[in-house]
Amino acid sequence: MKKIKKGTKKQFFDVSAPVTSTKISLYAAAPEELNGKVVKIDLTRNLRGRSFVMKLKVKAEEEKLTAEPVSLELAGSYIRRVFRKGTDYVEDSFEVECRDKKAIMKFFMLTRNKVSREIIKKIRNASREYLIAYAKTRDSKEILTDIMSNKIQKELSFKVKKIYPLALCEIRVFQIL
Repeated sequence: MKKIKKGTKKQFFDVSAPVTSTKISLYAAAPEELNGKVVKIDLTRNLRGRSFVMKLKVKAEEEKLTAEPVSLELAGSYIRRVFRKGTDYVEDSFEVECRDKKAIMKFFMLTRNKVSREIIKKIRNASREYLIAYAKTRDSKEILTDIMSNKIQKELSFKVKKIYPLALCEIRVFQIL
């Protein structure tokens, strides 16, 4: 990377992010300066109220800037908003092997009523097995788009409904390692 003079005029550079439809413009003196920079995008408006925050890492390749996804996280304020009295929650965190990369996946589920620890354990184990099997057959970008379109959550909710009906089923964190 070449040194940039102190008095160099800064300008906006457009960054293409193939995973999201949002436009990203970053302020810098040169495109090489943006290489490796991490950008946060709030996807709440695009996903109709589900407060997802996506982190993207910028890569500079021959005067073209692209952003690769690093992680997708559900905001804590969203979880606090949907939580109700008289319900139990189930959550788990584990490493998943995708077709192209490894990732960390955390899910969060709310039951409709208070349930026993045995039922919580069954829900947690069934969910973990399903998500590990799901991730093995897909690459990381495909999983990200499925999480944003609520496809994984819907299928997982139907799977777990046989054990106990859920009020909420969300993938809280998907982080690519």
